[in-house]
Amino acid sequence: MEHHMMPIIKGYKPTLNLVETEIAIKAIKDFFEDKLAQELNLTRVSAPIFVRSGRGLNDNLNGIERPVAFDAKSIDDSIIEVVQSLAKWKRMALARYRFKAGEGLYTDMNAIRRDEDLDNTHSMYVDQWDWEKIITKEERKEATLVDTVKKIYEVFKATERYLSLRYSQFEEKLPDDIHFITSQQLEDKYPNLTSKEREDSIAKEYGAVFIMKIGGALKSGEKHDGRSPDYDDWELNGDIIFWNPVLKRAFEVSSMGIRVDEEVLLKQLKLAHCEDRTSLQYHSAVLDRKLPYTIGGGIGQSRICMFFLRKAHIGEVQAGIWPEDIIERCEERGIMLL
Repeated sequence: MEHHMMPIIKGYKPTLNLVETEIAIKAIKDFFEDKLAQELNLTRVSAPIFVRSGRGLNDNLNGIERPVAFDAKSIDDSIIEVVQSLAKWKRMALARYRFKAGEGLYTDMNAIRRDEDLDNTHSMYVDQWDWEKIITKEERKEATLVDTVKKIYEVFKATERYLSLRYSQFEEKLPDDIHFITSQQLEDKYPNLTSKEREDSIAKEYGAVFIMKIGGALKSGEKHDGRSPDYDDWELNGDIIFWNPVLKRAFEVSSMGIRVDEEVLLKQLKLAHCEDRTSLQYHSAVLDRKLPYTIGGGIGQSRICMFFLRKAHIGEVQAGIWPEDIIERCEERGIMLL
């Protein structure tokens, strides 16, 4: 199978060797994680790497990805799935651990996405900080989302400052402020471009953008991007996207949003023709108002290391398995895969 790697910038040379890269990865992750927890008032918790199948707890992502599933000798009543994300698990954990409004949790999320198309920014292994925070019903509004995005952006800015002081070769590239735009405003601005091309154009213009309202159909009838109908409220979500100076294109570092309440869940399940999910454990807990109202998201760990360390390939900041043609092309271009 031929894999389509994005063109690598001619003359790309990594500025750190393998060992220096590993040291820098740890420095970035430690700093970012502490700062994020402080900024959003989050407590670190342990998270599962697998869940029972058939309970509606695993993330369906776009609905077509096949989770990695297996049976286990000691668990004879169900198939077990490796998580694809922890979007639903986190909300249930907040209820179980009896967190209060204004408090939240974060965790190291590791996942396997077997149907991922591999390229410079996608591998089969996903590592992100998954976070979730309790809000009140009244806080389920755009102002809460915008305020939270600004706080997270401050964490990015602080990490970039920290790194540029520690390594003189990495100068600060992020703008002072992040720009907000809805997916519909983006379509209106660039009606003849695809959604990915629109992201490239807006990221190049502003350096850092938050594209809001992802999941529903736009006026053109197209969606900006697919979103699972059962956790994000498509009117109150979005992606944090930076302009990547190495790859010369838009680079998503986080996806987040205010989560569905009972009304929105029913509406989005209907739109997605997934009404059969209402009887599942997580979905009925939302519908019966047994779960808190929350805001949450995921922040890619390898993605931010790639961005801050100016790497051209995700395999430079995480250990993984790659097809031979990708390994060969990386070697030709001086890209050192971990």
